[in-house]
Amino acid sequence: MTGTDVQKEAEDSGPSGYAAARLRLLTEEARSGPPRRAALAELTDDWLTGLFAAGAEGLRGASLVAVGGYGRGELSPRSDLDLLLLHDGSDTKAVAALADRLWYPVWDLGLDLDHSVRTPAEARKTAGEDLKVQLGLLDARHIAGDLGLTASLRTAVLADWRNQAPKRLPELQELCAERAERQGELQYLLEPDLKEARGGLRDATALRAVAASWLADAPREGLADARRRLLDVRDALHLATGRATDRLALQEQDQVAAELGLLDADTLLRQVYEAARLVSYASDVTWREVGRVLRSRAVRPRLRAMLGGGKPTAERSPLAEGVVEQDGEVVLARAARPERDPVLPLRAAAAAAQAGLPLSLHAVRRLAATVRPLPTPWPAEAREQLVTLLGSGRPTIEVWEALEAEGLITRLLPDWERVRCRPQRNAVHLWTVDRHLIETAVRASEFTRRVSRPDLLLVAALLHDIGKGWPGDHSVAGEIIAKDVAARIGFDRHDVAVVATLVRHHLTLIDTATRRDLEDPATVRSVAEAVGSQGTLELLHALTEADALATGPAAWSSWRGSLVADLVERVSAVLAGDVPDDPEEAAPTAEQERLALEAAATGSPVLALRAQTEPPVGQEPSGDPEPLGVELLIAVPDQPGVLPAVAGVLAMYRLTVRTAELRSLHLPDGVDGSVLLLDWRVAAEYGSLPQAARLRSDLVRALDGSLDIAGRLAERDAAYPRRRGVVAPAARVSVHPAASRLATVIEVRSQDAPGLLFRIGRALEDASVQVRSAHVSTLGANAVDAFYVTGPEGAPLPGDEAASVARKLEETLRG
Repeated sequence: MTGTDVQKEAEDSGPSGYAAARLRLLTEEARSGPPRRAALAELTDDWLTGLFAAGAEGLRGASLVAVGGYGRGELSPRSDLDLLLLHDGSDTKAVAALADRLWYPVWDLGLDLDHSVRTPAEARKTAGEDLKVQLGLLDARHIAGDLGLTASLRTAVLADWRNQAPKRLPELQELCAERAERQGELQYLLEPDLKEARGGLRDATALRAVAASWLADAPREGLADARRRLLDVRDALHLATGRATDRLALQEQDQVAAELGLLDADTLLRQVYEAARLVSYASDVTWREVGRVLRSRAVRPRLRAMLGGGKPTAERSPLAEGVVEQDGEVVLARAARPERDPVLPLRAAAAAAQAGLPLSLHAVRRLAATVRPLPTPWPAEAREQLVTLLGSGRPTIEVWEALEAEGLITRLLPDWERVRCRPQRNAVHLWTVDRHLIETAVRASEFTRRVSRPDLLLVAALLHDIGKGWPGDHSVAGEIIAKDVAARIGFDRHDVAVVATLVRHHLTLIDTATRRDLEDPATVRSVAEAVGSQGTLELLHALTEADALATGPAAWSSWRGSLVADLVERVSAVLAGDVPDDPEEAAPTAEQERLALEAAATGSPVLALRAQTEPPVGQEPSGDPEPLGVELLIAVPDQPGVLPAVAGVLAMYRLTVRTAELRSLHLPDGVDGSVLLLDWRVAAEYGSLPQAARLRSDLVRALDGSLDIAGRLAERDAAYPRRRGVVAPAARVSVHPAASRLATVIEVRSQDAPGLLFRIGRALEDASVQVRSAHVSTLGANAVDAFYVTGPEGAPLPGDEAASVARKLEETLRG
């Protein structure tokens, strides 16, 4: 039977004919999705038109209007009918009788009905008081009666909406936020509400309302398909359950998947999650644009008055090379060339997350369209920017989602595709696999002060469940994938092995602590053998806690934490032979010795700048080595204040210190005096490197006290107020008395920041200790620095004095 035949049967046979035609339409296998929803709406229109004609004979000034989902022509099998009987108020008795002739047949068929009877003035007044009514009227569609009456109401409602948008849109946004808080996020729920949860059909409708306001519009790409997919799932859910429900319960997912011709319930959930993720991202972008437009409208009149008219230019503040902040978003600098700078997506993402700002939609799309793939292995900067992004805490999530929405994550990490939107059918887990991995990295960022290699912790957190996209034990599969990914992003063989071990054994501590006898020495020995070293144990302990906290509240407790801590202490005792010896002093290179001799002869600093390179991971030096930045070699006659002077001058020039070594150099026999040698790797925060002559000149002034570094840095900080950015864990300063026989080792773990090394150096100078050597490394956004210090006579500090120095240094860094 054709669609025309079905409609004719409905018209000819009254309610029973409509019911039969409706049933036939819903059971036709050949018709589903948008065609069936449109056909059902058309069939219902024809039936209601017949009811209206029969009940409105002789009545003028009345019309029947579909609103809401029915107004959009999107009738699911068990959708309710949203109807407005509109009238001009001239014959209220006749309108009341007509209403009875319309509503009762609908109720007799057991259909849900949301109905109202109003004049145009009443409809507009109610809409002004009730946002939900106004949203429904935005989709008003004429069914029967006086077309002019319906058209005039539509015109008036749209005009009201556009005029009131500055007031109503914030109200709508708050409504969406309250609903999301109540219902959760559709893209992560095991039993999601397709309509009410964040990223569901109500949010898609809200985006239509924003577009109708002409104030802002949602990103259109893929949005219609995402909405259609959610509606298709709801149709199948209605048919599978026979009920008007929007909740996709676990027991119905297999049947719904079969109704849609999908492989299984996991495939169904993954499609739902992908659609919800797209709607959520579009919502975030749209509401951000709404806020920007409303703020600019509020500020512009005042600015015009101050500037004497004209449109003000948006302020652009630099964040990193090729990346700036504008209007509360991170955008690309005008001079940025993504097609020539494959690290730019990670640099922009890291800068955005560190500043606590969103990446602009335009910037992400431009990067996705033009950026070249990263070489394999990645350049050192790319690896550092990824670590910085992962270590930025909560802001990482929004930035990561922006990259993922445009396909940049799977281009950077192809193995991510298997875990993207993958459901976890475990009540303990709150998130999909991919979101759980990001949540674990966010949690791990809180523990970066507990470990000596925060970069390995953060990357292992990102990869620990990467094997869940493959058959078999996900830890075993994940170890193989983690080795490949860690090597591809540029870690050396040792670090690759550590990351692989962390992924392979990320469940070992929690499983052993809660299921094995810790009094049995064999239990502890087996863990020690699996872990291998104190450093890896330290990382695994932090990863275990981050993984559990990111799983959900049921996965971690103080009891579990105490069991794991007890196991770690026992394993650490077994591994206690790993106490480091005093570092051996490497023989100086010919260039280092030349600089040292020149500094001793002239009595002033001597420096050299040169490009630094390293061979690709796993290969011998050959071909074109990878540029790492710039190596800065400085030889200075031994004197107080060298460390803060050099660090301060570099901070003035916005040079980021990636690694740094400071040591006293023994001069050949016959050469008087001693020389400090500094071998540092630096990179420009943005812009070009300064000339060596300028660096040397300022360094001379800093050492003789004529350059006020602290004042210059304070002036710069005042000129560029600190952004809210990411809230990093507090600095942690510790003393390691057993690490050296010749000096006291003070270790600093802190968030990297401009001038950090200057502040540390000055604090150590103020404490009247001598820095015998320093070993500084910047791992993403984290600084892990070790300082070998002595007292004025060259002996290690007494225990209480060392603790006092560490305490004062920690207070300085936290101040």
